[in-house]
Amino acid sequence: MARIVNSPGKYIQGKGELAKIKDHLAGVGKSPLVIADEFVQSITKDIVEGSYADSDASVAFETFGGECSKPEINRLRDVVEAGGHDVVVGIGGGKTHDTAKAVAYYTHKPVVVVPTIASTDAPCSALSVVYTEDGMFDEYLLLPKNPDIVLVDTQIVANAPARLLVAGIGDALATLFEARACEAANGVPMAGGQVSKAAMALAELCYDTLLEDGLKAKLAVEQNVVTEAVENIVEANTYLSGIGFESGGLAAAHAIHNGFTVIDDCHQLYHGEKVAFGTLVQLVLENSPLEEMDEVIELCLGLGLPVTLEEMGIKENIADKMRQVAEASCAEGETIHNMPFPVTPDDVYAAILTADALGRQYRA
Repeated sequence: MARIVNSPGKYIQGKGELAKIKDHLAGVGKSPLVIADEFVQSITKDIVEGSYADSDASVAFETFGGECSKPEINRLRDVVEAGGHDVVVGIGGGKTHDTAKAVAYYTHKPVVVVPTIASTDAPCSALSVVYTEDGMFDEYLLLPKNPDIVLVDTQIVANAPARLLVAGIGDALATLFEARACEAANGVPMAGGQVSKAAMALAELCYDTLLEDGLKAKLAVEQNVVTEAVENIVEANTYLSGIGFESGGLAAAHAIHNGFTVIDDCHQLYHGEKVAFGTLVQLVLENSPLEEMDEVIELCLGLGLPVTLEEMGIKENIADKMRQVAEASCAEGETIHNMPFPVTPDDVYAAILTADALGRQYRA
């Protein structure tokens, strides 16, 4: 079977790069539609329009509705087609990116992803995670290619709340462990084929970077400054984790995240915060060495990522809710079936409660 590595056409990262967006898009399109929510527009629209000043190219903005859902994707498809736009640009967070990628796919246009936060590994992937309008997981939309350009202005990322960068670390934390499980199971990653040595190397570098620079980057971003540690973590959260998960594979951690979306208690959490706890649950499922669990829990504690159900907002009717989460995590087609052994809802239920007990013990 082939070894496949997916990656964006070009990855650009650096302080102040958004002001050069017209130059970066010169070979892609001359009439971009920028999809961004109202807040993101308030901090980026002037920069983007300034880049296009005194140019024969034009740029238009459309406000993102907030959820990567089928109705929102269809609405924005109509905007692209009615406006004659030749490239779709998504500026913002993961749901904006996934929406822009889906819109570009359905309208047969190139897509440029511009993260304003480093909270997920969505920007680089050939994948859109589609939710219902109520925010429940609906489906993975597998795309035929990765974004044409991913453009990250690290000063804008550093200006965002540090919690968002930390959430990105939580998402990236799963990359190595899920790729490792997928490789052991000879599972098929999102990119297809087999897990390559390149994907595993990127996943390992991602994890090592989180351990080395995660706390330093958090402290810098709390001061809204860009340091070498911030550049390293933004690259790990965005590029290393993005290529690592797509070409290395997903397994239990992200399936358990999807399971948690079926209960209301966790809707205030970011994607990566739930994935971080899902990673701990996966390690319990694998009966990983205690030293490995120690390392993961200590990183989470230092960064403020949740390690208990209470920290995830789950305080009542725990047994019933965790049964729901466990059942949803093991649904047909879920990535938990990339684990190198069969996993049942009973297994997930037991692992969730054990991970919670571990977290409470460390907290104490």
